[in-house]
Amino acid sequence: MTSLADLSRQHSSLDDDDIDHLQRLGAEWAFLADLCFADLLLYVRSNDGKWVVVDQVRPATNQTMYVADYIGTWATSGASLLEEAAATGESLEGEIAARAGGRASTRLMAIPVRREGRVIAVLSKEWKVQDGRSLGELEQAYRIIFDKFVLMINAGTFPFAGRVADSSAAPRIGDGVLMLDANGTVTYVSPNANSALHRVGIHANPVGMRLAELGFHDGPARQAFERMEPVVEEFEQGADVTLLSRCVPLIRHVDGKPVVDGGLMLVRDVTEIRKRDRLLLSKDATIREIHHRVKNNLQTISSLLRLQARRLTNPEAKAAVSESVRRIRTIALVHESLSREPGEDIAFIEIVRPLLRLAEEGLQSPDRPVRFTVSGDGGRVAADTATPLSVVLTELLQNAVEHGFPEGSSGGAVTVLLTQRLQQLHIKVTDNGRGVDPGFDLDTSTGLGLSIVRTLVTTELNGTISIRPAVPDDLDAAGLGDGSSHNHGTVIELSVPTVND
Repeated sequence: MTSLADLSRQHSSLDDDDIDHLQRLGAEWAFLADLCFADLLLYVRSNDGKWVVVDQVRPATNQTMYVADYIGTWATSGASLLEEAAATGESLEGEIAARAGGRASTRLMAIPVRREGRVIAVLSKEWKVQDGRSLGELEQAYRIIFDKFVLMINAGTFPFAGRVADSSAAPRIGDGVLMLDANGTVTYVSPNANSALHRVGIHANPVGMRLAELGFHDGPARQAFERMEPVVEEFEQGADVTLLSRCVPLIRHVDGKPVVDGGLMLVRDVTEIRKRDRLLLSKDATIREIHHRVKNNLQTISSLLRLQARRLTNPEAKAAVSESVRRIRTIALVHESLSREPGEDIAFIEIVRPLLRLAEEGLQSPDRPVRFTVSGDGGRVAADTATPLSVVLTELLQNAVEHGFPEGSSGGAVTVLLTQRLQQLHIKVTDNGRGVDPGFDLDTSTGLGLSIVRTLVTTELNGTISIRPAVPDDLDAAGLGDGSSHNHGTVIELSVPTVND
């Protein structure tokens, strides 16, 4: 659907400031439709003299007249009313033929939209009159309020200029309405607003009293009257009740100067919503604390295993315990990273960097220096994916060092490339060591480390992995080439989905 700005620029000669005024009206007018129980359509005169609908809003307090959207369509039987209202600058009302899909007989009120003394558009209120039914007290009060906003639209004081409080999350008319006069005295309270007052312990009749006299927080009303612009505020009222309020001042001109003629105050009880928000925050903090405690427990287990390893004399047993310590430290590192994250996922690069530092500390030696680097950004991964993925990467780094750079070698370098595309995380580990045998088959490998890798990748991560000898292009792409044509080195490519099915 074409936007208000696009339609206005396409069909009319309105400037950017005029269009901005209309957009601010469209952002505010939902409560106007609720107040008048009618559909509102915004018309702009095209360059050839016709009237085009550039925006439309339906009431939440009544059944809509029009199921279809008419944005981008031309005015038909009501065009004469629109033209007369624009020419005279006065609001006019009359009967028009219904649009296609509308009801048989429709009333239209044409309201000139003025900016800086010029009529730049016409707002129409379109509704069906129900014969034989008198207006109730609520409808009469809402009509009085709506008529005051009509005067403001015609005078160019509504919508309000400049940056005003965002109304997208503000209360609606159906949540509760308090009408205030110029002195801040309550002149009308809707049933839902009365219920909100009762929930905060105010049972007196509020009509004829100021908000402060009732014991009700009057900050939004005072600020709106002083600043002559809408104010949205959330506050605690009574016994653990949270209210969201929006006060819109009514402005009229006296001797050419704007004065406050009253205010429309909307209130909504958001106590349960805020309780849920606090529970979510508490749950999030609890999860982070759990990650922190798991990390501490894993570090304790790691320390106990290191103490046990010192008492062992069998080299194979000591090596096995050392590998277990490294794996436990890897898992602890993931929990430490998750304890600092507010959500249920984490930027994988924030885990990979400390993993490489861990590998540098535990895998290399003075006579076998190995340099580890990482490039790219793997995006964010879920917490339940981060742990097995980190264990896999640790095993791959260990395998690259132990098999690519045996003790006594001159060492070398290992690079890790992270990319994420099409909801797949791709990890490429390249080293310039002695290289894997051309006939190597991961599926038949019996080593514990590669068995762990194969199991985690294919079962928990639902991914794929391949290990092959590097070719010169692989080494050059990883920044490990030396210009020679040797094929030494190994490439491990891993791909796992980042979104669960």
